[in-house]
Amino acid sequence: MSTLLHEHLASGVTHTCHCWAVDRRDGISLGFTDHDQPLNFDGRTFSPNSGFSAKALAATTGLSVNNTEAVGALSADAITEADIEAGRYDGAQVTMWLVQWDNTDARQVQFSGTIGEMTRAAGQFRAELRGLAEALNQPQGRSYLKSCSAVLGDGRCGFDASASGYMAEVAVDEVTNAQVFEIGSLVGFNDRWFEHGMLEVLTGAGAGLSAVVKHDATVGEGRKITLWQPMGAAIVAGDQIRLIAGCDKQSVTCREKFANFVNFQGFPDIPGEDWLVSIPRSDGDNSGGSLMR
Repeated sequence: MSTLLHEHLASGVTHTCHCWAVDRRDGISLGFTDHDQPLNFDGRTFSPNSGFSAKALAATTGLSVNNTEAVGALSADAITEADIEAGRYDGAQVTMWLVQWDNTDARQVQFSGTIGEMTRAAGQFRAELRGLAEALNQPQGRSYLKSCSAVLGDGRCGFDASASGYMAEVAVDEVTNAQVFEIGSLVGFNDRWFEHGMLEVLTGAGAGLSAVVKHDATVGEGRKITLWQPMGAAIVAGDQIRLIAGCDKQSVTCREKFANFVNFQGFPDIPGEDWLVSIPRSDGDNSGGSLMR
């Protein structure tokens, strides 16, 4: 614990509050406090007008996950229903301090983690806060599959998805239900090139949002991009988007489309179920050598 905060708490007369820093994945940073005046530290202002508060933190020993919940009022100047609906707070980083409000140098981090599930009702939001140990609560290990287990561009894949020929930034000509995007043309990109890839919104109300491409089809001289699910914000004609090439995780795609087979994380030659249950035949290859060709 901070020496200054420890001395203040030991004095027997305390005046402390909580402060929260929220850093969204789109680069927006927010600060909140349950004090009645704004507080400033670490180059950030913590606003008191959000109604932001948190339940007691359930702390445990070992690697158990420390979770809590934050609640607050939906506000046009802070956390809005539209931003929650758009998923802008999904996975946002959260840090909570106990602070001596008349001397903010006396503070101690009480929680650090991410926002999990968010709900909203009656003008309020509720956000599940997941501790740092949450990442250790995930299944580990590797599955032996013919398809690749890596994500395009991650550390195991090693491919630079921003390389020339694998990414395009264009303006949208027409949008239907924030899910189907029609584009005038994409010169130099084959049909279905962006299928299984990402669509990122660069401008407009949906700036910062992204989604996975379900279909990429050439229609006449134009292109139609369909997402698996609608964007959480209104996208209109003229908005700029970025398209990133998709990978179906097959070995031939890795080799021919990305020239990255050296990093392929699947097992294309693993025997299938038919081979495992096969029996010797007199007219078959019974030399004892490999049956893989």
